[in-house]
Amino acid sequence: MDALTNLDLSGVIAALTELLSTWGIRVVGAIALLFVGSIVAKTVRRSMRRTLGRTRLDPTLIPFLSGMVYYLIVTFVVVACLGLFGIQTTSVIALLGAAGLAVGLALQGTLTNFASGVMLLIFRPFRMGDFVEVGGVAGSVAEIGLFSTTMNTPDNVRIIVPNSSVYGTTIKNYAANDTRRIDLVMGVSYDDDLSLVQETIEKVLRADDRILADPAPFVAVGELADSSVNFVVRPWCKRADYWGLRCDLNRRLKEALEQAGCSIPYPQTDVHLFQTENAA
Repeated sequence: MDALTNLDLSGVIAALTELLSTWGIRVVGAIALLFVGSIVAKTVRRSMRRTLGRTRLDPTLIPFLSGMVYYLIVTFVVVACLGLFGIQTTSVIALLGAAGLAVGLALQGTLTNFASGVMLLIFRPFRMGDFVEVGGVAGSVAEIGLFSTTMNTPDNVRIIVPNSSVYGTTIKNYAANDTRRIDLVMGVSYDDDLSLVQETIEKVLRADDRILADPAPFVAVGELADSSVNFVVRPWCKRADYWGLRCDLNRRLKEALEQAGCSIPYPQTDVHLFQTENAA
């Protein structure tokens, strides 16, 4: 009986010794790898945030990029730990790829908005506060998110546009340049002196300090319309003066032309009647 007990005990000790010798080093190595990998991932993420924070990169994009690198390092460490235990990492990587593909197909629209948001934050076609026209709407940019862009219209309506509709269409940024050109059309009568009209318009433009001398304003006959001779008036101004100057010019040009004896006709139709004798 004692011999049998000693035999069983010796077998258990031998089995434990073999188990520890086979897997103990692997378990310790896996724990050490996870510990070191976690420290490396956190250090890299912290360094990326610090480095990117000193650049002109958008603050919204910094956590995203640093977090992506962090999780990539953690994934690599976990796969390496599984390899220590003899698990086929190729199968694990294939499984992760299939899962990622399935999630990508399920969230195709969301990922498209996400990718467009990243492109907007990297290339910066507009910034917060700019007045833009995108996706068929116009307004001031209030927020540029990873999935959508928020704008406020001139009448203070909040509009949220998916980023795929913003980056995939034509973007008009009215605040990108420091100067803008005002395009006006002034119609006068066919009976008016065209030289006097042009001189009067140029006099009004010279009297306003908000109009830039370079580029010089352009005034010329643009069209012989049905009811009027149309002058194109194209002065340049600073972006901040655009709307105020445009409204003021419409009023001042009308008043100056009327004071000069010119008339601003409205659309009209002349009817001519011809009398014919009765053939009978």
